[in-house]
Amino acid sequence: MARKTLLMALGVAAGLVALQALLVPLFAGPAANTAPRDLPVAVVGQVKLPSTGQFSVVSVASAEEADEAIRSREVYAAFIGGPNGLQLHVASAASPAVSSLLVQSAAQLGGGKPVPVTDIVPLTSGDPRGSGFAGGFFPLALTSMAIGVLLIFLIRTRAARLAGVLTFSVLTGLVSAAVMQGWLSVLPSAYLSSAAAISLLALAISSAIAGLGAVAGPRGIGIGALTVFLIGNALGAVATAPELLPQPWGSFGQWLPIGAGSTLLRSAAYFGWAGSAGPLLALGLWSVLGLALVAVGRWTPSPATAAPSASATSPSPASPSAASSTPATLASSTAA
Repeated sequence: MARKTLLMALGVAAGLVALQALLVPLFAGPAANTAPRDLPVAVVGQVKLPSTGQFSVVSVASAEEADEAIRSREVYAAFIGGPNGLQLHVASAASPAVSSLLVQSAAQLGGGKPVPVTDIVPLTSGDPRGSGFAGGFFPLALTSMAIGVLLIFLIRTRAARLAGVLTFSVLTGLVSAAVMQGWLSVLPSAYLSSAAAISLLALAISSAIAGLGAVAGPRGIGIGALTVFLIGNALGAVATAPELLPQPWGSFGQWLPIGAGSTLLRSAAYFGWAGSAGPLLALGLWSVLGLALVAVGRWTPSPATAAPSASATSPSPASPSAASSTPATLASSTAA
């Protein structure tokens, strides 16, 4: 028995080390290889950008047309050439990392001359570097996953599980948007749009975890946590942009809830829902699939199902009612 226990402990340790060996490159690899890959930008006039696959260039006729492409999320920035030299228009709200990278690129193209930079869609003054926006996604994802697990282990009926997921998602959007906008000043004054985007993100994650748990129990929850939380965090590009990650992983991350949720929240809060079709589709698919699995899944933890049935069918011998009825029963039998 001692040898068997020792072998089990060694196997668990070795298995976790193997998982660690996979997770380290999953998280560190994209961060170490961040670089522009077909990054969509607009060009006005005679501007020569590097032809090394860094940029996907869209030529437009005027600066106004370039700004409109930025606001509609067709491009991240615009290089504008003119008689007074090069100008750069960016949208830091779309990605602070991309804006910083393009400012460096513009400085190189300027040939040593200062390049004026105009932020068409800036971040809020309370979060000028976008770190608060990115940092807020970890607790959102974590609590959304936690509610899915709790509902599976604590709630037995499918209707109640569905109600719990939907209630949590709505309240998460309303409360989180209020905190991020009114308290932390991380989001601009588009409260209802931000709340709707956060609610859909919470619904996608919580329903997916609860649905997989309802169908496959702890194994399903483990698969959901690995896919949605671990892989989703690594490939979500919340603090950067999908075009900065190695492909196809950057694009794949946008089909997972965290990546799609960050893109949707940026679009809803800063760009009037421009560029939101893709993330809406991704989060909608996760939500519908998750809710469907919750509706049909029948898995419940066996200890939780056994305990209520035992207490309902087997009266306790030490209960007052049982003790008080015993003398009466003996008396009646004696009289008979």
